[in-house]
Amino acid sequence: MSARIIQSNDTPFEKKAIDPVTLDIIENALRNARVEMDATLVRTAMSPGIREQGDAFPLIADHLGRMIVGQFGSYIGPFLEGYEGTVEDGDMIMLSDPYSVEGAISHCNDWLVLLPVFKDGRLLGYTSMFGHQSDIGGKVPGSMPIDATSIFQEGVRIPPIKIYKNGQYNEELINLIMHQVRTPDWCRADLNALIASCRVASRRIIELAERFGDDVYVSATEELLARNYRAMKQLIATAVSEEPVSFEDYICDDGMGFGPYKLKCTMQREGEKVILDFAGTDPQSVASINFLLNENMMKMFFGIYMIMVFDPQILFNDGYYDLIEVRIPKGSLLKPQFPAALSGRTHALGRLFDLLGGLLGQKTPEFLNAAGFSSSPHLFYAGTDKKGDWFQLFQIGFGGIPGRPLGDGPDGHSLWPGFTNVPNEFLERYFPLIIERYETVADSGGAGLHRGGNGIMMSYRFLEPGVIAIHDDRWFVPPWGVNGGKPGARATKILEKPDGTKTIVGNKVEDMAVEANDILHFVTWGGGGWGDPLDRDPALVAKEITQGLVTAEGAKAYGVVIAADGSVDEAATAGSRDRMRSERGDASLFDFGPSIEELRASCEAETGLLAPVQPQWPDYQIAAE
Repeated sequence: MSARIIQSNDTPFEKKAIDPVTLDIIENALRNARVEMDATLVRTAMSPGIREQGDAFPLIADHLGRMIVGQFGSYIGPFLEGYEGTVEDGDMIMLSDPYSVEGAISHCNDWLVLLPVFKDGRLLGYTSMFGHQSDIGGKVPGSMPIDATSIFQEGVRIPPIKIYKNGQYNEELINLIMHQVRTPDWCRADLNALIASCRVASRRIIELAERFGDDVYVSATEELLARNYRAMKQLIATAVSEEPVSFEDYICDDGMGFGPYKLKCTMQREGEKVILDFAGTDPQSVASINFLLNENMMKMFFGIYMIMVFDPQILFNDGYYDLIEVRIPKGSLLKPQFPAALSGRTHALGRLFDLLGGLLGQKTPEFLNAAGFSSSPHLFYAGTDKKGDWFQLFQIGFGGIPGRPLGDGPDGHSLWPGFTNVPNEFLERYFPLIIERYETVADSGGAGLHRGGNGIMMSYRFLEPGVIAIHDDRWFVPPWGVNGGKPGARATKILEKPDGTKTIVGNKVEDMAVEANDILHFVTWGGGGWGDPLDRDPALVAKEITQGLVTAEGAKAYGVVIAADGSVDEAATAGSRDRMRSERGDASLFDFGPSIEELRASCEAETGLLAPVQPQWPDYQIAAE
């Protein structure tokens, strides 16, 4: 079973020699086309998640479906293998069902548009864009129910369908889809934006082929893939050991009282190939924190991490995929069986980056990153205002990015480098709320030679009764530090009533009723620290105290003593650091903080919440891949 590519011109492309100047022009033109896709999207979408935060991801692929520029790697190969229909000039395909593309999109909120690019009867390439829809129906506003036990509870599932066939738009089908969602105006506008983005990139591909010739264009894309292969082959040979290295981290809970859930990966090199084996990862959850991890996506995550650490000038593309083998046990948290719920997959998705950091840095500690990518905090707020109009907010929050070999982790920053915050002015203009506080949380970043980024506190005063949902993690298992760095602070959420009463609420909460003038204090985690905090410049610590990033009490973690006038007491600091070094001994490679057992014992006293209990596994066993 596979798609049939219908071409009126079956003449094969002729291999051409590509000079460096031509290759550079085509490469940068494709990079710019990706930027133009993003620009088109944010200027035509309506939902704040896409329009303001940029929760959408473009892709430009070659005629075989291999990604040339993009971010998540290509899903086109698995799609074509599983698609029973035809691919013809004038077609455009839409889908949102993760199980239909082997997890290349990871939950049903992501609507994906795929446009085959034909020129003179031959398939020249593909353009694609997917974006997170703020609502797709289902049991809760936002369509990401924490307590879902099946994907059928998570809103409309769209299998691969042609929204354009032979150039004709299927308006009735789109109307049917929009009938299932709570925010049809947003969804329709966002879908049109996805379509427009794909068409923009399609025009740029055709323009390049017209300028240089079809054969030269295709040969250039093949050379870009081959160049990436050569570069990654060298990186793997120098940075990945033949000796197996394992690492594990934990998702705190599933929102239903169970956790933590272990993610484990073992990495080794066999000849030229890297093996990433997730044996030892916990079985899938009965709740929605499962992540249907596509093997190509994991290859791209690995490649991006390698490239950004070792050689950021390399272009991301699929050229190196043959150098990586990913093994994921079926029935595990990362390869759940249909119809497992998937809407809360963001925690496992974020934790994979922490896992990669722990794997890749063990043999080369100078390149080791601390933990703190970890998750993607979400807030949902929905209800009916005084005019009787429905309102619905979906917002992605920000945590502390981990300390790094090159410096401190950014404070209050997004996991995804292309994301931005929703401006407070936008929130207050379009939703019945006021942002009371929006600030970094001092001392939440783990202490280190390079400090972990601080998390943020965002305080929302709700002006209308409604319901909220919170999706966050790193409240139970803290983000670990490395090379002597300390763990970051954990996340917390506090609901304050108008009379001043404060209640700590969970970090995975669904359908919580709020009243007018309730305040939610949304506090995210801090990144782990990198390097020995006793080596950090005392003057920098003192400066950060004046900036509100570190407190005088927090300075003690660095052995820094602050005088009454705010300056560093150098003699007292030297004595403090000598004493701390002698009491501590050598700095550890990893500092995970307390053990899971210790965390369970101290959880309620430290977080105000009950500790999660051992997960309840389904009644089937994980099958070997």
